[in-house]
Amino acid sequence: MADERWEIDMWRILRAFAALLIAVLLASCSTAGLESYAENKPVLDPAEFFNGELKAYGVVKKRNGDVIRYFTADILASWRGNTGTLDETFYFDDGEIQKRVWTLKGDGAGSYLASANDVVGEHPMAFSGNALFMNYVLRLAYRDSTIDVKVDDKMFLVDERRIINESVFYKWGFRVASVQLVIEKI
Repeated sequence: MADERWEIDMWRILRAFAALLIAVLLASCSTAGLESYAENKPVLDPAEFFNGELKAYGVVKKRNGDVIRYFTADILASWRGNTGTLDETFYFDDGEIQKRVWTLKGDGAGSYLASANDVVGEHPMAFSGNALFMNYVLRLAYRDSTIDVKVDDKMFLVDERRIINESVFYKWGFRVASVQLVIEKI
């Protein structure tokens, strides 16, 4: 009798595991790849859009989607040859001010490597059509130390003056926060 119960419980566990595995595989197939945006207009040229004065408006969300902070950002973008600089100043609703300076190094053939003062290493920017994707590690202040989080950054040019950006933050493979913002040319 105990052996029968063990067998039934084991089959239930295996079926539940198989259902979970199928759900994970299906979810991983549902994300649109960068190439699916190749025909979208207007075409995003990073050196063209990220040039001059820009303004950003955004929110920070917890992993469950609740908004926990609001911010604006002033961005001064400039280019010297194939190297762009995005000098960003973020103003949060609680009075905190953060600074980030991105450096975009172009190879002259349309590819860029991006780095910033709080980003670990250099990371390629991949773009196609109206979309730009980046994955990088961001080092954030946390209590009396820092914490590194992986960022999946996706930008979409909706017209010549505006980009919609979503950045999803992961730690140990789990989504921990996200940022949604609009960047606008002034």
